[in-house]
Amino acid sequence: MRLSRVSFRYSRRGPWILKDVELELRPGAVVEVTGRNGAGKSTLLRLLAGFVPPSRGAIAERPGIVGYAPDVFPADQPFTVSAYLAHMSRIRGVPAGSAVDLAGRLNAAHLLDQPLGDLSKGSAQKIGIIQSLLAPPDLLILDEPFAGLDEQTRTELPVIIEEIAARGGTVVVSDHQKQLTDFPGAGHWLVADGTITTGTVTIDGTTIDGTTDGAVTADAVEVGEVTTGEATARARESSPGSPRQVIIEVIVDVDDADEVEQKLRADGHTVRRSGGHVVRRSS
Repeated sequence: MRLSRVSFRYSRRGPWILKDVELELRPGAVVEVTGRNGAGKSTLLRLLAGFVPPSRGAIAERPGIVGYAPDVFPADQPFTVSAYLAHMSRIRGVPAGSAVDLAGRLNAAHLLDQPLGDLSKGSAQKIGIIQSLLAPPDLLILDEPFAGLDEQTRTELPVIIEEIAARGGTVVVSDHQKQLTDFPGAGHWLVADGTITTGTVTIDGTTIDGTTDGAVTADAVEVGEVTTGEATARARESSPGSPRQVIIEVIVDVDDADEVEQKLRADGHTVRRSGGHVVRRSS
């Protein structure tokens, strides 16, 4: 699969998110993509998966069967888990038993009878991963798949990735959790300061050796500071030339607080948590 001088922006006059991408992905490759939130990782994954076309350039030789799991699974759907996966199995042309087998491997069998809308973020993430694997993918794209997963599923997912690569499938994973840092033979792309560095890169003091060639450039982006539980939202003034920052109030369910805080910190944000105030919902 090849990306030739691929550039992308969301509107005709908007800023370039990715610019002049020259990239090749070979069968059997596993690539871990890391970097701060907002650097263009998810945009790159959607381009690879074919969900958005490039604004300029061309993408050639995309494999025939693509599995894609977004970072936020759209759980607001009027189905039970089993009904949704049965529907996706029919679309993919695979036996419904494939979903049951995958649910067992990913510690999700107990979720099959639950409505999608009742799932926690971690449980919904599992269902998103399962649907991406229903038809054995030639190209698997996973956007932050490890966020909110239990230990059993965190252990099993790399095994599944290894199986896909072993039969010649290509796997690209955006991963703040760094679960694939030591994955044998994996390539590592670091998104920072508007570029993607391949080869030997350093992440939080740990040097890892990437094995997949490719060069990606992107315009610089602003990085925000997200604060959970603050009563106000205000812009922080900064000196000329320094990154602009903003404080954003985030209100979450008590049961999801630990998961959300972990995800925000993994994304590189500064988080200050309030003392457990409860916000009542009004109908």
